[in-house]
Amino acid sequence: MIIRALREYGGSSQAADFGPLSLQAFRQRLVDKGNSRTYINNLIDELKRIFRWGASQELIPVQIHQALATVPGLRKDRTEAREPDPIKPVDDATVDATFPRLPQVVADMIRFQRLTGCRPGELCILRPCDVDISGEVWIYRPESHKTEHHGHERVICIGPKAQDVLRPYLRREKTAYCFSPAESEKRRRAAAHANRKTPLSCGNRPGTNRRREPKRSPGDRYDTNTYRRAIHHAVDAINKEREKNKIEERLPRWSPNRLRHTAATEIRRKFGLEAAQVALGHSQADVTQIYAEKNLTLAVEVARKIG
Repeated sequence: MIIRALREYGGSSQAADFGPLSLQAFRQRLVDKGNSRTYINNLIDELKRIFRWGASQELIPVQIHQALATVPGLRKDRTEAREPDPIKPVDDATVDATFPRLPQVVADMIRFQRLTGCRPGELCILRPCDVDISGEVWIYRPESHKTEHHGHERVICIGPKAQDVLRPYLRREKTAYCFSPAESEKRRRAAAHANRKTPLSCGNRPGTNRRREPKRSPGDRYDTNTYRRAIHHAVDAINKEREKNKIEERLPRWSPNRLRHTAATEIRRKFGLEAAQVALGHSQADVTQIYAEKNLTLAVEVARKIG
């Protein structure tokens, strides 16, 4: 995204000629297009990292990166850029209404995330080798997570309900990803074949109507984008069907990060703020080892009762 936008802005300009004023002009263009302040700041930070890498490889003078680093991010209420809408929980009724048009794998991903409150990225990289199933409550330690660069350990507790969802996906190679688009597509084709009305002696034989060289093939795991798009596609399909049947009520589009907010709201209401903090992995820099142990005990208790 940032490279494409930069090429549209700069054309054939040399990277060595891109200074703080050019960066601010480029940023203003993003503002004029109606992007949110936080989205713009994220793009600009990504662009600075690209120039930093270029300087580290001696592709551009290091002074270019140093100059770009002097441009501060857009501050709240001090810019024309709009503020992003707050991320709100998604109600369970909306989630339940989405299930009929979802692939089984994606539906199980949603159920697992709703029960554990994990981040979408943590869900997508889940592997059997990362889950300790020796205790009553299973412990999932993601291979990578959002705050690992701060030296924090991420522990996700998996209670009985979430265990029932995850258990079938643990029956694979230990290092294979649990939630795979390729597996989901295989299930879809098998279901379509099972529901086939045309006799096998007529029409297309299984596999004959596939493209030999498709532009895109299912991967070995979902990422946050494909996970989100699968949900949006299901919602759009439901709304299209409702429109066809002249049903006025539309299902709102929702994204998987809202499930985390739903889980946080429920945990805080039932167990308090500290329980929500530890169950969802929110931590502070100066946490002591004793406090971490206390947090893990509390998170296990939360998972045992609701997850």
